Amino acid sequence: MAGSDYFAHESSYVDDGAVVGTGTKIWHFSHVMPGAVIGERCNLGQNVVVMPRTRIGNNVKIQNNVSIYEGVVLEDDVFCGPSCVFTNVLNPRSHVSRKHEYRPTLVRRGGSIGANATIVCGVTLGEYAFVGAGAVVTADAPAYGLMVGVPARRVGWMCQCGERLDIAGGRGVCRVCGAAYEESAGVLRQTTPPRPS
Repeated sequence: MAGSDYFAHESSYVDDGAVVGTGTKIWHFSHVMPGAVIGERCNLGQNVVVMPRTRIGNNVKIQNNVSIYEGVVLEDDVFCGPSCVFTNVLNPRSHVSRKHEYRPTLVRRGGSIGANATIVCGVTLGEYAFVGAGAVVTADAPAYGLMVGVPARRVGWMCQCGERLDIAGGRGVCRVCGAAYEESAGVLRQTTPPRPS
């Protein structure tokens, strides 16, 4: 789609009523439906579907073969790995309409979801949470939590920059970017931001 503030490959569809931000790129065979809102500088890979009444923030990367179903909200700087899965109904049946039962899913700023991971509807992934490839998230994930397994459980903490943290005595400093963190009662908070790059 030439001449607009975003790029859409000629094989993709952006329906009337969809909102797409400046600098966003929508690649082969993707479909953005009416009522979807996509922010600026996003990248939607091949075969991505964005359903009505979804919201995608700025600088979001959605890899190939991902469907963003109604009820899903992705805040700024979220990464969705190839073929990761969102759901919006807990107990689907083909012969029973449950559109009034959609459960919201929220991925907070900076969250990363690995390839082939499944995010069961009704959960919130905290800021900069990191879901490993193939994990199945069935409950809320804390900010900076490293979530792996089926069902997913927290096995550690990840820095804002995406490196695994070593926390000892309730404190840790990222060896890559220098950000400092404190852990208390199962909650991690950043106490010093990353060094300027």
